[in-house]
Amino acid sequence: MKAAVLQATKQIEVLDWNYRSPSPKEVIVKVKSCGICGTDQHIYHGHPGSAEVHPPIVLGHELAGEVVEVGAEVSTPQKGDRVSIDPNIYCGTCEYCRSNRAHLCNHLQAVGVTRDGGMGEYCVVPNTNCYKIPDHMTFEEAALVEPLGCVLHGFKKVLLSPLSKVLIIGGGFIGQLFLQLVKQQNVDSIIVSEPAENKRELLYQLGADEVVHPMNASNLEADVVIECVGRADSMELAVKSAAKGGQVLLFGVAAPETAISVSPFEIFSKELTIKGSFVNPYTHEEAISLISKKVVDVGSLISHRFTIDELPEAMADFPKLKVSKAVINQ
Repeated sequence: MKAAVLQATKQIEVLDWNYRSPSPKEVIVKVKSCGICGTDQHIYHGHPGSAEVHPPIVLGHELAGEVVEVGAEVSTPQKGDRVSIDPNIYCGTCEYCRSNRAHLCNHLQAVGVTRDGGMGEYCVVPNTNCYKIPDHMTFEEAALVEPLGCVLHGFKKVLLSPLSKVLIIGGGFIGQLFLQLVKQQNVDSIIVSEPAENKRELLYQLGADEVVHPMNASNLEADVVIECVGRADSMELAVKSAAKGGQVLLFGVAAPETAISVSPFEIFSKELTIKGSFVNPYTHEEAISLISKKVVDVGSLISHRFTIDELPEAMADFPKLKVSKAVINQ
């Protein structure tokens, strides 16, 4: 099959790549659409994803397609089914798996991270990681179920009320998903901190009450702050902007060496709650429902579409292209 293979840091090549036969409990999916995640860019630049990455490997953990072959012990899904893939594979036996915290699994594997993913024509995945999608759902939408599932996991960590003033730091794709979920809660107000002028109109359409440039965000105060960037300055702004009794969700993926400076006294005196959020434990089905029912719009958030052949150049030029959300279609 044709696949875009990560050979080393900042080196992706389109190759004729062999995929293995499925085990008794695996299926082969013909990939129709695969999202390019910010984490894929992290991996491309030599950082880990949800787990350590060992090239050569086919990236792509946001994927959807059609089942074309099933293992000997697979009863569902069936050949011909249209599916979205949850990439995370848990061992089921470690202390975290056995205490309802499987996403913290000591032996976590992931499609497109520790094993070949969706940036190829075919992908081998466990049958239990396949979720059937409605006939009216596009494969692009189905590929973007995974990031919405991650956002749902983070979203459930904060408590919102009609009195909540919410600040979302980062108006890119992830911030846009959080914005739609928060809007559904009828909170008091939603402010988005985003430097890109070209995103402002969309952010207002999605429900922002105010969009501000980060340079003008230093005096903001919010009951709930959701950080979607992963930069040191934006995470420090998240803590500084939290009101007394506030909640801070650090969702953006920082580089492993990134460190931030915060005042413990500020955390103490404002009695802040600061939380992290990691991957998408068992939120895939709910995310499919939200997209299917048009509660959350993902399709209109796609800014770029590529083919596999275009991927090496696209990954190299990602910052220049000003990508909000990109997908690979086949």
